[in-house]
Amino acid sequence: MTDQQRNVLIIAYYFPPMGLGGVQRTLKFAKYLPTFGWRPIVLTVGPTGYYAFDESLLKEVEESGIEVVRTGSFDPNRIFKNKGRVRQPREIFRKLLQFLGDCFFIPDTKIGWKRKAIKAASEILKTRKIDAILATAPPQTDFLIGLALKRKFKVPLVLDYRDAWIEYPFKYFPTPLHRWRHKRLERKVVRGCDRIVVTHRRVKESLVKRYPFLRYLDVTIVAQGFDPTDLDIPMVEQTGPRRKLRITHAGTFYGGRNPESLLRALHSLLKASPEVRGRVELNFVGNTRKEDQALVSRLGLQNDVNFLGYLDHRVCIKHLMEADILWFALDNDYQSPGKLYEYFAIRKPILASVVDGYTKQLLAESGVAQCVPLSDIPEHEKALRELLVMFDRKQLPSPSNEFIKRFDRQSLTGELAKLLETLMDIDRNAFVKVGTS
Repeated sequence: MTDQQRNVLIIAYYFPPMGLGGVQRTLKFAKYLPTFGWRPIVLTVGPTGYYAFDESLLKEVEESGIEVVRTGSFDPNRIFKNKGRVRQPREIFRKLLQFLGDCFFIPDTKIGWKRKAIKAASEILKTRKIDAILATAPPQTDFLIGLALKRKFKVPLVLDYRDAWIEYPFKYFPTPLHRWRHKRLERKVVRGCDRIVVTHRRVKESLVKRYPFLRYLDVTIVAQGFDPTDLDIPMVEQTGPRRKLRITHAGTFYGGRNPESLLRALHSLLKASPEVRGRVELNFVGNTRKEDQALVSRLGLQNDVNFLGYLDHRVCIKHLMEADILWFALDNDYQSPGKLYEYFAIRKPILASVVDGYTKQLLAESGVAQCVPLSDIPEHEKALRELLVMFDRKQLPSPSNEFIKRFDRQSLTGELAKLLETLMDIDRNAFVKVGTS
């Protein structure tokens, strides 16, 4: 830790005790920034309804001494404020809710947080010396809040794209006017910020291509990663060799990211080779969907598949560490789920159901992934057979230390801290790169 710390205000709607993958990147940045001379103040939403809550992540916030300021919001989630955790709807209703939200709220359903967030952040900026602002999205409302604060207080602004905006695979643009308004908003915040951070090379390429005024060095890739302290979990030693191949997945299913191909492949394998029944176990950690349970019942896999529901992060990690194979599914090349990097750190082989692109290249680089086309059931069945043979022969691979070290959250936070330091010579009495269009 340096003798003189600077202060960074982090704008993050999603933050513990909310769960799911979107909160961990921000939490780990806030946890490790003090190591590099930056004291974070996190501005987030107050109690609201959400699909998952994680008390273990909230405990980590408190034990790390992170300063958190919470404020109310007028977004639709407020309806479920007193209900707390909201059950994830069926996929057809999730898509309908997403469509309605994208029809009536621009840039997203969290726009009702903007006014209250700006008011709370303004009080912080008036009374504290804030050296930089980091806005992380989605929701893109966070970017709009960050830009408004930069213009008002002339503090350097960094945008953290956890996912793409215009190319986000689950974003609907009901009309050409909707798309135009989103592109206009993105252009405004991109021109108005001082630096951009992304998790994925594809997002960087799309931004630089879409906005010619961006220099290549204006966009920095800081990958998703893993926190080594999350892996410090006592394990129960096995009393003997296990005959059952345990395959575990952690995460939320939605859109084209679903377990259907893997389930049908397992069903086909068991039908063609009855002697394999009882030798393969699938575990799904995450919010359970009724349609997935119904498919398991139709295929007669009730004794082979376990839906464990949403678990606190450390409990989830324990299940991953107890697996023999980790399953990863991704239906696009714009997202970079943080769970993948925890998979790498756990050092288990990965069965990856993916599309072509940078993420597939990274999986191949790891040396432990068997990649199959997302919807190709015969290829999934073939992969299951091969993995079962490797398991029986004790020939399952493990990634190298050099590969894993690239994704240590503490080192990645150091990259962010270096980027923040480059902004400290900015003239606060002038708008840097700020435009009006």
